[in-house]
Amino acid sequence: MPTSPEPELSRRSLLAATGAVGALAAGSGPAAGAERHCGGEQLRTGFDRLAATGYRLLDGQRVGVVTNPTGITADVRHIVDVMHADDRVNLTAVFGPEHGFRGTAQAGGSEGRYDDPATGLPVFDTYRKSGRELAGIFTESGVDTVVFDIQDVGARFYTYIWTLYDCMVAAVLAGKRVVVLDRPNPVTGRKAYGPVLDKAYATFVGREPIAQAHGMTVGELARLFNAEFVPEAAGKAVELETVEMSGWRRGDFYDATGLPWVPPSPNMPTPDTALVYSGTCLFEGTNLSEGRGTTRPFELLGAEGIDRRWAKAANALGLPGVRFREAYFAPTFSKFQGKTIGGVQLHVHDRGAYDPVRTGIGLLVTAKRVWSGFAWRQDNWIDKLTGSSAVRTMIDAGADTDEVTGAWQERLEAFRTVRRKYLRYR
Repeated sequence: MPTSPEPELSRRSLLAATGAVGALAAGSGPAAGAERHCGGEQLRTGFDRLAATGYRLLDGQRVGVVTNPTGITADVRHIVDVMHADDRVNLTAVFGPEHGFRGTAQAGGSEGRYDDPATGLPVFDTYRKSGRELAGIFTESGVDTVVFDIQDVGARFYTYIWTLYDCMVAAVLAGKRVVVLDRPNPVTGRKAYGPVLDKAYATFVGREPIAQAHGMTVGELARLFNAEFVPEAAGKAVELETVEMSGWRRGDFYDATGLPWVPPSPNMPTPDTALVYSGTCLFEGTNLSEGRGTTRPFELLGAEGIDRRWAKAANALGLPGVRFREAYFAPTFSKFQGKTIGGVQLHVHDRGAYDPVRTGIGLLVTAKRVWSGFAWRQDNWIDKLTGSSAVRTMIDAGADTDEVTGAWQERLEAFRTVRRKYLRYR
């Protein structure tokens, strides 16, 4: 039997009136339990600050939200559930990225189009959608404003930032507005590391020329995208608003924020994973396991036939902030499923000194030298991850870690110069 709209409207009004949607939704400050401090100041996410204003930026707008399980409040309620229960927001649609809105899909998958059982809202699939196709989805949804709130991990090849970029381009084409709610870069925003993408190698793991570890928040990236790249792709910049955090400093790692960690994807279980990911994800481009199917993905690397020699060679590089332990493990899925393999486990002992991309290159160089079975994936996926063929061809030619990392320094410095114009936090 269909339910009449009156009880639902009353429920939403009651929730807002009684504070069940949280003190933030009532505009009185951070949600209950939000004892979070960065550098002595309470951290408030972009959503915290938007909600504290009574959602003024969304007033009079039909709103759609691009988000996933990381779009939560300090007391771990999902922002879609919070906004849906608040009469001050006309939330009409949700857009799911890779892995889906509720996070049920593995890497390379999404949840498709469905109605969310919890809210009844239509959920549209944005994964691998861009340009006119994605603009058509925005038009079909009937929204006026597209809100983006997803926790990034700081690596160019993590696809959520390119979902943001694609949404910005599509919003121009569809005549929509974009609001980005900022969250911390979990591995700090101190510095950019690694090679800068060559546009000839642009894919969904890198649309535009930014560094492999960009050292920016999604709000900062949105501003950079809008000034540097969106006009060329869409003909003009998008109408963009970013809601910044307060209380976050560029040198803060995620554990300094006090925020709960929700895995942004199934193989990103902890902030420790994010710390190494921008370097060790390069092993996706090889025939070695990158640790998928273990409890420490991207911290465990290995293959059949690798022994203690790899850890010894990697430690001999003297890479700053990290040590390598000889390790043996049996992935439960992905490469070498069910087989016991040998390799290394990374142990970062000095996060401030650690360079994730240099570490990833050092591990590639030493793996190729100590293991005769080393091979790149046949589709040269490593070129998509690094943004050009340079890393692959240099390592194949016998280059060492310093030579490979030295080859990208000029373009990296140029990116760092551009990047500085869009940084919003100290």
